[in-house]
Amino acid sequence: MSYAIGVDLGGTNLRIAAVEERGTLLEKVTLGTQVQRGREYVVGQMTDAIRHVTTKYQDHGKLIGIGIGVPGFIDMDTGTVRESPNLPGWSNYPVHKDIESRLGTKVILENDANAAAMGEKWLGAGRDTDDMVMYTLGTGVGGGIIMAGRLWHGMNGMAGELGHHTVLPDGHICGCGNHGCLEQYASATAVVRMAREAVANGLSDALANASRNDVEFSSKVIYQLAIQGDKAAQEIFNTVGHSIGIAVANMVNALNFPMYVIGGGVASAWDAFHNPMMEEVRKRSFIYRVTAPEAVAAGQKRTIVTRALLGGDAGLFGAARLPMVVNGESSAPAAQSKADTPVAGTR
Repeated sequence: MSYAIGVDLGGTNLRIAAVEERGTLLEKVTLGTQVQRGREYVVGQMTDAIRHVTTKYQDHGKLIGIGIGVPGFIDMDTGTVRESPNLPGWSNYPVHKDIESRLGTKVILENDANAAAMGEKWLGAGRDTDDMVMYTLGTGVGGGIIMAGRLWHGMNGMAGELGHHTVLPDGHICGCGNHGCLEQYASATAVVRMAREAVANGLSDALANASRNDVEFSSKVIYQLAIQGDKAAQEIFNTVGHSIGIAVANMVNALNFPMYVIGGGVASAWDAFHNPMMEEVRKRSFIYRVTAPEAVAAGQKRTIVTRALLGGDAGLFGAARLPMVVNGESSAPAAQSKADTPVAGTR
């Protein structure tokens, strides 16, 4: 049985997995990403963990390859991270060349949201379609476009930056320099910012109390207040939904794909933003209205907007899938096993 190594490098966690060609998870290693110690340390930590896993499974079968998902704007032609807000000090870093030289083997580098889209295509919500768009609502907002079963990279690998589509002209300034990006209204960071604005404007005693007393005043806490009936918290998730709906409607109008998948940590608040999201999609896309599941007969082509199925593991499975696609592996997925084993002594 062949297997691949997938790596999901985030600003908080570094995860490495061994995944069989049919999708079975052999092992998952989770480490903290100590970005404050610099990129040399982080890449060393990553390559050490990869060596540990590959050594452990060297008798399991053929190693198909290693795929690595990295956050930020990546120039695929040169393997360079042009900018990564979650990895300070990585600007214009030729990470691909560095990792390959340390490991002494070829690796496949990919944007982390693209890797998540590949994971959902392989084993998740998009497994029965060859054309889909995925939004990842996390610390920021990322995206990936799957076309004819393959990632769409654009001219040099930077396609699919869906978090920087404008949803509110002259809205809140974004780190990219634009105003009104989706990322400023649908990310976990945006949810917390909007909650603090509501507190500053005296709109919610519950949010004010949570912001004072909860050490981790997070989007999850704000979601909990929303489902408990706090009006200001509910309005925040209405904003999340309307913003995503505008973005999805534009993509439906542009691409006419059969599936649009919403993933990332903020997607756990699905019930709080789903209705306003779909309200915007219906209002802004004639194509959606005539191809919505309720508008077409059974067996006809339809447009589906759905929640991702793999949760936080989408990018990990997608990264492992990358070398399988490159090397022509095409086995159907099997049921996944679960493992999460820390590596003792890995620096």
